[in-house]
Amino acid sequence: MSHIHIAAAIITNADQKMLLVRKKNTQRFMQAGGKIEAGETPLQALLRELDEELQIQPDPQQIIYHGEFHAPAANEPNHTVHAHIYQLTWHNSIHIAAEIEEARWEDPRQAHLLPLAPLTEHFILPLLM
Repeated sequence: MSHIHIAAAIITNADQKMLLVRKKNTQRFMQAGGKIEAGETPLQALLRELDEELQIQPDPQQIIYHGEFHAPAANEPNHTVHAHIYQLTWHNSIHIAAEIEEARWEDPRQAHLLPLAPLTEHFILPLLM
């Protein structure tokens, strides 16, 4: 099984809702973020991906690191994600871009009603409960 190394963000707002995104031509919702490129640290990759996907530039000093998690990849069969998970609170607007088809703010207690990526379902939601 192949591994995909990613950095992803749990983004919450003042109402304690979490941001979930769905990439184009996919069904499952997940955290914003993406693959770590050669020469990037996980945090650098996260900041680049947030700018590309949501057009936001959070202050790195306000980002909390939760650790590394492994789960089956949502959109790539026979792959697992090796994810560096971060968390931040965002109070400003977002603008979806790049490969993002949809972004929505959800109450973590209700998010299980959506089709979720395994990483989100099994690791992210428990962090927020």
